[in-house]
Amino acid sequence: MTIRFDLAKQYGKFKPLNATNGGPWYKRHATDQFRSNFEDYKAARIPYSRNHDSNASGVYGGPFAHDVSVIFPRFEADPCDPASYDFACTDEAILACLEAGTQTFFRLGETIEHQIKKHHTLPPADFKKWAVICEHIIRHYNEGWADGFHLGIKYWEIWNEPDLDPDDSPNKRTWGGTEAQFHDFFETAAKHLKSCFADLNIGGPASAGNHGWVERFLCEMQKRNVPLDFFSWHIYCVEPEQLLRSAYAFRTIMDKYGYEKAESICNEWNYVADWGRDYVESLKVIHGAKGAAFTMGCITLSQSAPVDMLMYYDTRPSVFCGAFDFYTYETLPGYYPLYWFGMLYGCTEVRAEEPVENIYTLCGVDENGLVTAIITHYSNRTEVENKKIALDFGKKDGKYDVYLLDGNKKGELVESGTDRLEFDMKVCSCILVKERPER
Repeated sequence: MTIRFDLAKQYGKFKPLNATNGGPWYKRHATDQFRSNFEDYKAARIPYSRNHDSNASGVYGGPFAHDVSVIFPRFEADPCDPASYDFACTDEAILACLEAGTQTFFRLGETIEHQIKKHHTLPPADFKKWAVICEHIIRHYNEGWADGFHLGIKYWEIWNEPDLDPDDSPNKRTWGGTEAQFHDFFETAAKHLKSCFADLNIGGPASAGNHGWVERFLCEMQKRNVPLDFFSWHIYCVEPEQLLRSAYAFRTIMDKYGYEKAESICNEWNYVADWGRDYVESLKVIHGAKGAAFTMGCITLSQSAPVDMLMYYDTRPSVFCGAFDFYTYETLPGYYPLYWFGMLYGCTEVRAEEPVENIYTLCGVDENGLVTAIITHYSNRTEVENKKIALDFGKKDGKYDVYLLDGNKKGELVESGTDRLEFDMKVCSCILVKERPER
């Protein structure tokens, strides 16, 4: 089966689809017990790192970073007084990301609370004061307030997964109030922050993916004339097509309620079969070649889908990180889809002429006319068999280096300077083809 690319038909630049939750595992102040994935993280050219759940990891300052409740630990304090804030650990996390070439996508809110008693995911006692606190956090990072910085952080997201648990749930992990209360809260925060920072992207609410809740939310925001520069949402699934369907569904709802110009950002996603009996098996998949192929398939489909950014969950030290080993910080198979996609920045997209079932293709041409292509064979179904494929770039007479990612090869070079682009692709494998410059 031949996959053909017409290099004369070009579709524009590649979108930021290898963004992540969690930055590099890098303590710049550390002098002992030193481990770091900094160089590998930097090499992946990750454009944005969302800071949600980052205070659950010691590499980012532990429980002293990112959440509004730790930056502003005493809610009764004066939000206009710099002494009311504790920025040090959050500063360090953001600066470490910047050193890796990665901008922070700042989640204004709280880390999910799985504990029996909830502390900071309850609705703020005063919605307007909470918004004023966030205003000063933004001023610290973008306007130098309180011995701060001028970082130009663009994206500011209000809260996380308010729709994760229904109003009558006895275990509300992310928003302890009602749906109606969240509408009031979001309206207050979004209007205040947008009035202060017209040039920044203010949005949210990082929906857990409840389509009915989202429809009610956006309908209510339209009625209240609430500004929304981006709508963010999450999905955990087993087939890339499931992510694709959600992208179309949320784009449709956004357009329906007048948010046609707002960006659609999927800023949590990964492989999960379910959250019950198959949860542990899902974690095993995330850390292996199948999880890596799933990741590459999702990134590939999103390039032509109505979604503006993907943010993999996650690259902090956690059970969901398929990119780096929890103990050694060394790369895992799931690193290579992020790393390989980063190679396409600066290229112009070219698309395969005909789709092939279970085969996902990305192809780019750089300013020198050199081709980079990523081919993925993925399916969650056990009955799918290997596929023999060939790549055809037209009359182009080039030499290519070929890298393989599967159960045996971890992004390794398997052919050097070849002009034979024929492969027997196992299920859940990926191939990177890079054209060599002429000498």
